Amino acid sequence: MRAAGRAGQAGQAGQAGRALRETVSGFPRQFWWLWTSTLVNRLGGFVVTFLALYLTVQRGYSPSYAGLVAALYGLGGAGGAVLGGVLADRAGRRRTLLAAQVGTALGTAVLGLVTDPLGIAAVATLLGLTANASRPALQAMIADLVPAKDRVRAFSLNYWAINIGFGVSAAAAGFIAAEGYLWLFLGDAFTTLLCALVVFAKVKETLAAPAPRDDAQEKTPAAITLLDVVRDRRFMGVVALTFLLGSVAQQGNSTLAIDMGAHGLSARQFGLVAALNGLVIVVLQIPLTRALSHHAGSVRLAAGSCLLAWGFGLTAFAGSVGFYAFTVVVWTLGEIVHAPASMSVVADLAPATARGRYQGMYTLSWSAAAFAGPLAGGFTLDRLGGDAVWIGCAAVGTAAGAGYYLLLRPRTAPAGLATPLEDRVTLPS
Repeated sequence: MRAAGRAGQAGQAGQAGRALRETVSGFPRQFWWLWTSTLVNRLGGFVVTFLALYLTVQRGYSPSYAGLVAALYGLGGAGGAVLGGVLADRAGRRRTLLAAQVGTALGTAVLGLVTDPLGIAAVATLLGLTANASRPALQAMIADLVPAKDRVRAFSLNYWAINIGFGVSAAAAGFIAAEGYLWLFLGDAFTTLLCALVVFAKVKETLAAPAPRDDAQEKTPAAITLLDVVRDRRFMGVVALTFLLGSVAQQGNSTLAIDMGAHGLSARQFGLVAALNGLVIVVLQIPLTRALSHHAGSVRLAAGSCLLAWGFGLTAFAGSVGFYAFTVVVWTLGEIVHAPASMSVVADLAPATARGRYQGMYTLSWSAAAFAGPLAGGFTLDRLGGDAVWIGCAAVGTAAGAGYYLLLRPRTAPAGLATPLEDRVTLPS
């Protein structure tokens, strides 16, 4: 009996080892340097998560002002998403990524030193711009490096790195903040600069040289503009639905902290609860992505949206650390399912020479949500109370999930979500 038990355990260990090898194998070395730079960056990602708590507890500003600053950060990020996407296609992915990371490091350090309310608002806006300008370039590089069949896996691994770093930084940040919030800003700036150094030393440009223009064609993929991207109705539908879901998800970075503070919970307790988000992703991202790999993108996006929405909806019943932790686990499961599937869908829909612009527009949806979500959450919390915020999250997120499913259902061939370019971009006659 004992021998059989040991044999069973050995078999399970062997299966787990094979699953891990299949998950991480087949990627070029440059992908892993990008993965490493992401991990380094997120290990010091303190500021955005604790910004609302810093402004209300340390600086004594109102929830409405904290929501406004978070919204301005998102507004700057909206401009950064578009700018970063265009520069990634024109100046190159690597140059755009490096410039954005260095700018983010400087802006983060300055934000920790500014005390004037107008100064805080201005620096937060510029910081949002530089921080978000790096995302289209990074996502376009991954899409350049990894073939379509492996992109969900690649984006899942990169998202895993983000949340390994986030889990560590969120847990540590509560203790660091107890010694002084300035250390959060300086630590975040240092790790962002270190991330830029990794990219500078180890990452090469992935943007291919444009193909020669064929004068017989009125427009080639290399000539695709932002206006052409906006005319891609199916893709812009994805962008709109992502904005709705992102507005819900942003409550975890703004309203949730204020709601927990209103229930008498400390910054340290919030940090530990927030760290669960990263911990659950670290533990479950890879196995859950593998388990759902045979499902269509429309199903994964719909299921992820609903889980995320209902997790935030359950916050209406929270009042203790334990129940807040439970709600975070639920909406984190939705995040695990949604995030890599959505990034892969965008990469599949984008022509190779316009990946920066497509990723920029996709990132814009999250940036716009980072503006609208905290603003709407803070306003609703001030005037209608927490229950209205969380019930609204459940309704909006469920609607977004239904929209994803209807929009992205396979039309003919279930094997792929991408459609021919002429079906996605309206070309001038």
